[in-house]
Amino acid sequence: MFIALCCVRLHARAALLMEEPYGFFGALNPTGHNAIYFARVCAQTPVQLRRCNPGELGVVIARYQGIDQYDWVAIPLVPYLYSVESATEIPGRVDRDTVTQMRERYRETHLLALGNNLPSGNLFRDGWAQLLGVAYERRTYAFRFETTAEQDDTFIARMNAGKNRSHFELLYNNCADFARVVLDTSFPGVFKRSFLPDAGMTTPKQIAYKLVRHARRHPDLSLMVIEIPQVPGYRRESHSNKSVAESLTTTVYAVPIVFLNPYLAGGLFLDYLVRGRHHLIPKDPPVLEPDHLSLLTASALIPENPGSEGAQVPNVAQGGSAETQSPAVSAKSGLLESKATHE
Repeated sequence: MFIALCCVRLHARAALLMEEPYGFFGALNPTGHNAIYFARVCAQTPVQLRRCNPGELGVVIARYQGIDQYDWVAIPLVPYLYSVESATEIPGRVDRDTVTQMRERYRETHLLALGNNLPSGNLFRDGWAQLLGVAYERRTYAFRFETTAEQDDTFIARMNAGKNRSHFELLYNNCADFARVVLDTSFPGVFKRSFLPDAGMTTPKQIAYKLVRHARRHPDLSLMVIEIPQVPGYRRESHSNKSVAESLTTTVYAVPIVFLNPYLAGGLFLDYLVRGRHHLIPKDPPVLEPDHLSLLTASALIPENPGSEGAQVPNVAQGGSAETQSPAVSAKSGLLESKATHE
């Protein structure tokens, strides 16, 4: 028994977050945003990582421009999605004043270490406001997969030891490039920069596609796609993520390109047809509800979520505890909640 226990590989959970584009900038650049969630990695400070204590729900790590020259910032899962500290405080509907107040309250309590005069962000530049309440801005898809404790520890040591200084550049050092480098810690050589379909630019959809493709070859990753819906009331609904070729051939950008250079337009369209049409989201994926956030943290029991599963996670009270449920029921419900406390 002792030998068997020593040989067990402790698994943790992580997820690539593919956040949809929104607003005016999202119309100009419909690629969206990438961030990385770790269920067993937490924030000692917004720029210092540690292993989570029991009951903590993990952290989201993202690259945004304009955060006092920091290259990345770590925010706990609940405030990153909803601007509050506890899932019990998450509203079902919001307005602009409510979102602003929740963000300001959390910043004053937890983010002043990043600087007292940080810009909140505007139409043309990122700011600290984009680190909080992402679910009020747009819909997100979480591509959840398994990691090991060793991989998480290696990642923490690497991030804490590195120089956290911004090198943001929209075309070739953006949020998706950050996700590419982070994922390379766990999957060396998988997330290389590609010339096609995005002309050498890394996009959120491209990173998600490479993760899905890798997971199909490695079922032990137990990849599961989870929808994190947009909370209504603050903004209009966000739009689906597009690659560069898809953006230039399926939006109004196609019109001037056709007139200026029809050969270029044809090449972009061919690139989109051959390499750019990635169907990443299964039919009726499980939906992450505020009172069942452990869907991101619980162990996966099936390699990929089937399209026939229900779109919503049932209540714990209806199905019993995670320990008493059968594997089939737990897989359907996405496993159950532990009582833990823009580009």
